[in-house]
Amino acid sequence: MRSPLDMGREVSAALDAADLAADLIRREYRTFVAVPDAPVSISTHVDKASQDVILEFLHAQFPADALCAEESTAGLAKVAHRGQRVWVVDPIDGTRGFAKKTGQFSVMIGLLIDGEPVVGVVSEPAQDRTTYAWVGGGCWTMVADGTSVRCHVSRRALRDAVLTQSWSKPGQPSRPVRALAPAGVVETYSGGVKLAQVARGDADVYANVYETFFDWDICAGHVLVTEAGGRVTDLSGGPVHYAADRFAQTRGLLATNGLFHDEAVRALAAVPE
Repeated sequence: MRSPLDMGREVSAALDAADLAADLIRREYRTFVAVPDAPVSISTHVDKASQDVILEFLHAQFPADALCAEESTAGLAKVAHRGQRVWVVDPIDGTRGFAKKTGQFSVMIGLLIDGEPVVGVVSEPAQDRTTYAWVGGGCWTMVADGTSVRCHVSRRALRDAVLTQSWSKPGQPSRPVRALAPAGVVETYSGGVKLAQVARGDADVYANVYETFFDWDICAGHVLVTEAGGRVTDLSGGPVHYAADRFAQTRGLLATNGLFHDEAVRALAAVPE
């Protein structure tokens, strides 16, 4: 466990990088022409521009650190992708939310040290809100005026829980909904937004049941939930492992307020894919 002071420089750099990216994204968002039928695989020129801004800033601050990010760019290709310290970046998480202009997207910046997530920043440019955390330092939300407020997970039981998930098709409840029978459901793009919702107590549980996703989809948000007092595991209840081949995650993710985590693991296991 690291003390809050150990990560001071890293937290400041991650927040500054996220601010630079958020400013760029907001400028582009104003004139971006919405794509109502944006596919899941959509990527825009803003994704790449945001990533370049973040990586250039972090590399200047920590030139010996490795960089891992979603978009294939020339800047990323020039640096090491693996090492003891790895910055993990999703320049626009929930690009469909950006492209459709729903406001449901985020900038995610995480730091792995020896394979463990120790810093996380999830910035929501459209809301001018940033939720951030570091190991031993707690989880905080900063709003437009610069005020930061400590975040804590909820104290709700599973029977009263609010589940956050990606948008589902009408009349086709998702596996987490069928398994957990939550009292309420919130739907949004961006895994970062979902994990921030759990950390802030706006939601109580998020289950990522995709067959494959990647470190940049969860690294930053992972720290938020655990530092807010919640729990994050794979779908079997085991630890989440980072920096695997292709930085892929293949065992799913479960983030809860911690009170009913084991119960949720059992419930999800009992419901088929």
